[in-house]
Amino acid sequence: MSDLPEPDTNPQIKYTQIFINNEWHDSVSGKTFPTSNPATEGKLADVQEGDKADVDKAVAAARAAFKLGSPWRTMDASQRGRLIYRLADLIERDRVYLASLEVLDNGKPFVDAYEGDLGEIIAVLRYYAGWSDKVCGKTIPVDGPMFTYTRHEPVGVCGQIIPWNYPLPMVAWKIGPALACGNTVVLKPAEQTPLTALYVAALTAEAGFPPGVLNVVPGYGPTAGAAIAEHMDVDKVAFTGSTEVGRIIQQAAGRTNLKRVSLELGGKSPLIVFADSDLDVAVETAHNALFGNMGQCCCAGSRTFVQEAIYDEFVKKSVARANGRTVSHGFDPKVEQGPQVDKEQFDKILALIQNGKEEGAQLGCGGGRHGDKGYFVQPTVFYDVQDNMRIAKEEIFGPVQSIIKFKSIDEAIDRANNTTYGLAAGVFTKDIDKALTIANSVQAGSVWVNCYDPGTLQAPFGGFKMSGHGRELGEYALHEYTEVKTVTIKLPQKC
Repeated sequence: MSDLPEPDTNPQIKYTQIFINNEWHDSVSGKTFPTSNPATEGKLADVQEGDKADVDKAVAAARAAFKLGSPWRTMDASQRGRLIYRLADLIERDRVYLASLEVLDNGKPFVDAYEGDLGEIIAVLRYYAGWSDKVCGKTIPVDGPMFTYTRHEPVGVCGQIIPWNYPLPMVAWKIGPALACGNTVVLKPAEQTPLTALYVAALTAEAGFPPGVLNVVPGYGPTAGAAIAEHMDVDKVAFTGSTEVGRIIQQAAGRTNLKRVSLELGGKSPLIVFADSDLDVAVETAHNALFGNMGQCCCAGSRTFVQEAIYDEFVKKSVARANGRTVSHGFDPKVEQGPQVDKEQFDKILALIQNGKEEGAQLGCGGGRHGDKGYFVQPTVFYDVQDNMRIAKEEIFGPVQSIIKFKSIDEAIDRANNTTYGLAAGVFTKDIDKALTIANSVQAGSVWVNCYDPGTLQAPFGGFKMSGHGRELGEYALHEYTEVKTVTIKLPQKC
């Protein structure tokens, strides 16, 4: 875009330590782990590897900051909002730097990082800054000479574990409502992409947050993540990631202090295209619904159901669009698709592509590695995909579109719901009756009509079934971070 600023193609990596009590620390064990550039496969930096001992320190700091009488607990709610707003301002000040750093650590195109991810973290933080002094209880007309009211109080110390696909937006989705409600946070960024979360941690200190309110512990899931999930002094854990890990976290919470848990997990989301749709718009939207962020999106439209009357033409246009997709490193101004985040994802995607071929899906384009350096995968389109194929059942989390033919609306609904997931769904049609029937019948936390994943931060987001429970974004997210207390006062008989 013409107004897009020039990226910093060699941003200085400023923070690689553990952030506790507004200070930087080396890991207790002395261990580090590498974070790499997925476009070159080269190491960017060694990051301090937090584990249980470091989580213990971070939780202790967060617990002290949450204590009654602490600066954070005695602070006016409106002042909390001003601090969150100040954090958003500082992120906006450093927007080019953060977007450039994300390109290196995650691989996504600069335009996506700058306009998408940075735009979202700023908007979400400002949204929750405004909520800080609007989290209200109620007065309740109970029977008898009683005055009863409710208070919405912060839950306490919140452990938050975020994924690597949208590192900066996920920071905002987690800390925004938690801090607005007055909680304190121990956050673990994904080991693949820790650098921008650590930089945001430094900005919270600059913004004036008291020590211990936000603590960031980089490390691995089985060590640092498990320590957060199992910690007796963590009152709530929020996790975004795979369904497999979500199960482990919920089990860990149940084994210990029954801490509150919210989970935003995987998906295999259907996008249903009826024959009366605007074909070109539907093709482009379906393309972006799947290929956006290199296919690394939990709500990606990864099962494209197309009605038989337009199926062949839809496949033809989809293959042409994918063949024209520009794959390159994230600083290329013409790039649409960067590398996958790491070798593990790269190998998983290629293995599932191979399985799709072996199970009889027709390969329209792609199907292999792009280039000979970096974790780049060719934009891949399969058609004549059947529901029992692995590529139609498993979350690929890569640039692999599966196009599936259907006949009737009842068939589309049944097949769309034939999955253990229930995160999102989309429908394209000019018939409002069809649109509402799909919206009311598909088992999904979000349903989009004639669009896909429009990014409405004021609306709740979350899943049905094995896509998790709890909601993020909007007012609904605040419910995940407050306890409701009922207070009843006996009144004189005359009242």
